[in-house]
Amino acid sequence: MNPIKTTPKDFFLQFGTMAALYVSAVSIINLLFQTINYAFPDKLAYYGDPYSTGIRWAIASLVIIFPLFLALSWLGGKDFRANPEKRELPIRKWLIYLTLFVAGIAVIVDLIALVNIFLSGEITTRFILKVFTVLIVAGGVFGYFIYDLRQKDSTERKDKTFAWIAAVAVLASIVGGFAIMGSPSTAREKRFDAERVSALQNIQWQIVSYWQQKEKFPKGLSELEDSIGGWRVPKDPNTDTVYEYILGEGMSFKLCGTFSRSTIGEQDKLKGRGGYVGEGGISYPMQAYDGIGIGISDNWEHSAGRFCFERTIDPERYPPISKQRKI
Repeated sequence: MNPIKTTPKDFFLQFGTMAALYVSAVSIINLLFQTINYAFPDKLAYYGDPYSTGIRWAIASLVIIFPLFLALSWLGGKDFRANPEKRELPIRKWLIYLTLFVAGIAVIVDLIALVNIFLSGEITTRFILKVFTVLIVAGGVFGYFIYDLRQKDSTERKDKTFAWIAAVAVLASIVGGFAIMGSPSTAREKRFDAERVSALQNIQWQIVSYWQQKEKFPKGLSELEDSIGGWRVPKDPNTDTVYEYILGEGMSFKLCGTFSRSTIGEQDKLKGRGGYVGEGGISYPMQAYDGIGIGISDNWEHSAGRFCFERTIDPERYPPISKQRKI
């Protein structure tokens, strides 16, 4: 018998199918991990993801790559039914055995981690679900290709059954991800609110700096602008309106903005323990990040609509520059 030749079409079809399978498998594992993290929050976690960055990436990958995997698999199955000898293509065998090796290693490592955590007495529902996630996905891939290798021909019915099972599992995972993440408009509203909080934090520190230098509060935000330093009063990113600054009694003041969504209690949902409040009522770096450096701390939580943050400067913690020089 003449050896089966691998054409460029065969190579890229088989390689593309396996690459799409790998990306789809990693994406669904990541999506399920993120879903488990939200359903079973870890009280010892230092950081949270209020804008569902991981879920967004996983869903985006599945929406694009998984249909591509199904399309490539359908083309491959159609080709195998027309040319059964192509099931013995060397490139196909190599890729299948490589996939079996990777899936097998994933299952073994997963089980070792499960036993290790069990012996250490630190097993949790969150961990168990993640172990089963890897076990099901990697085990499913492993079992499918073992079954495929034992078949001498490719049947359209078998291919459709696998495609439907995989599609239902992926669709259910995506729906669960959207249930946690919310709609794209919700994500946009959260980012607008994050920009508002960031702008108000900036204004707050400018007020503190102004008081330390001049030992008085500005009458309006326009007094904070610095033509040399280039600082300008930020405006609402959506409505382009100026934030409110209200002087209170003594050393207190208020900063107000209009927000799209409430974040009251979100800090506790994102992680088990709250962040710390800065000295003198002034915020320090935040502990719940969205993946691009924007976050929420306890004293920047707000309700939807117009909300004012009340701040009081402690002169002992933030002494005027004139007193600092004397010291």
